[in-house]
Amino acid sequence: QVQLVESGGGLVQAGGSLRLSCTASTRTFSGYAMGWFRQAPGKEREFVAAITWDGGNTVYSDSTKNRFAISRDNAKNTMYLQMNSLKPEDTAVYYCVRYSDIYYNADPVYWGRGTQVTVSS
Repeated sequence: QVQLVESGGGLVQAGGSLRLSCTASTRTFSGYAMGWFRQAPGKEREFVAAITWDGGNTVYSDSTKNRFAISRDNAKNTMYLQMNSLKPEDTAVYYCVRYSDIYYNADPVYWGRGTQVTVSS
């Protein structure tokens, strides 16, 4: 069973930064693409960013591109999301996900429980 644990969420003012972390319980972390989704109150869950197994390719949503940066450290079984220039509309629960392959071309198969990010205006 794969467990994904997010951390690093919190309350920040608009324009500030946060770094989220996601640690996986499995030694096969490096063999799979990983990503982040988020869900704001009253809204559907939406894609944020994803990264291939080796970190060689990344993709972002239009709303986070140029502000957020996804990365991973396979030696630590950990993925990161550096969030800069945060806006109130970034307020959401952020979920770590793992895909079923080395690339992110299918739906995620494992989800973490999420970490709350709140951006005040």
